[in-house]
Amino acid sequence: MPETTAEAVCTLADLPTDQARVFLVDGEQVAVFRMRSGRLHAVQAVCPHRGGPIADGQADERVVICPLHQYAYDLETGACTNGEQPALRTWPVTTDAEGRVFVG
Repeated sequence: MPETTAEAVCTLADLPTDQARVFLVDGEQVAVFRMRSGRLHAVQAVCPHRGGPIADGQADERVVICPLHQYAYDLETGACTNGEQPALRTWPVTTDAEGRVFVG
C-alpha cells in the first residue's frame, strides 16, 4: 500500500469557527470544518447526491447538512444519517505547534 502524507492546507487563523473552507488535496476538493469546540473535520466538498457544496451546509459537532436537499452526513464517518445516499469521503486532520492545518 502506498504511503500517504498529510498536506498543509492553511492555518487555524484561516478557518473561522463554525464554518468550512474548501481546499484542493491530491486533486480532490476537501471541505475543512472548524467547530466551536476546536475540533476539525475534513470531508469531500461535493455532495454525492447532486453535487451540492458541502462547505456551505449547516454543521454542528456531529453532522453537516447539504444545502441543496438536506441530506445529513456524519463528520467523522461520512455516512449519510437521514437517507440512503453514498457516504462522503473523510480525511484525518491534524495541526502542529505553529497552528498549521494538515489534511491526509
